[in-house]
Amino acid sequence: MQIGHKLAAEGFGPAELIRQAKAAEQAGFDFVEISDHFHPWLDNQGHSPFAWTVLGAIAASTERIGMATGVTCPILRYHPAIVAQAAATMALVSDGRFTLGVGSGERLNEHVVGLEFPDAVRVRHDMLREAIEIIRLLWRGGYRSYSGRYLNLSDARIFDLPDELPVIAVAAGGPDAAEIAADLGDGLFATDADPAIVRRYRERGGEGPCYAEIPVAWARDEHTGARAALETTRWALTGWKVMSELPNPVNFAAAAATVREEDIRDHFTCGTDPAAYVRAVRTYADAGYDHLVLQNAGPDPDGFLRFYRDELDRELRASLAPAAN
Repeated sequence: MQIGHKLAAEGFGPAELIRQAKAAEQAGFDFVEISDHFHPWLDNQGHSPFAWTVLGAIAASTERIGMATGVTCPILRYHPAIVAQAAATMALVSDGRFTLGVGSGERLNEHVVGLEFPDAVRVRHDMLREAIEIIRLLWRGGYRSYSGRYLNLSDARIFDLPDELPVIAVAAGGPDAAEIAADLGDGLFATDADPAIVRRYRERGGEGPCYAEIPVAWARDEHTGARAALETTRWALTGWKVMSELPNPVNFAAAAATVREEDIRDHFTCGTDPAAYVRAVRTYADAGYDHLVLQNAGPDPDGFLRFYRDELDRELRASLAPAAN
């Protein structure tokens, strides 16, 4: 079981994200995860730096903490050949501490290059399959070409490959995508505590790590945490069918206009009670996830990291440890 910290790339600039990653390592987290977006979800979040530059700087300024994209879409804004090269380089500069999380993306980030983001989820999934096939092909070394229905590769070679290739964790919003993770990936990535997703992944033959994001909002009291999450992260309650389709932050502001503080409290663990955080994490662990990412939407990131270091880390690890025979 590993515990990760989500770097809020939509809420902080690149230098601050690097500082927080170093602090997360000191606080005892096993890994950090960063979203790979072009836009924030809401304009008032105010940031969205280039994830790969931030990751490279984190690798250079830390010693043991793992890193993951959560997640990169390799079908439009990036060609999968570019993702394959970037991930291979990250594996080298991090001494093998990097995991490549991939998914079928959101219109919010992919439409910006002027290509049509497919309306049909089936098409996105087929494109993702082709993208992963291209990444794996290039990681075999040598000059490679690929001719797919949606994506192509022409006589390309990655010259700098690590001895141990990165884990590819595939995002799944439901059982169908979990099959892609089992068929072509090395792990699973999800945001819902739905045991059916992990079950389908395992039934299909998936044996790798299962990542899940857990929404929390640390603050000195529950109201302050919930208000902060309402201000910056209310988009998270719109549901994946909305989150994958809207093109710009202004659309998410409109879609989330009716979200209330009580709705946030139902979705986020708020405040400072370690037992409440343990219960939330256990829900995901009981669903089969073993790489659990705390996604903090509270107003004080340093306070949250101190809380994790001083109180929550030992509580979580004691709760998640296998029972002694």
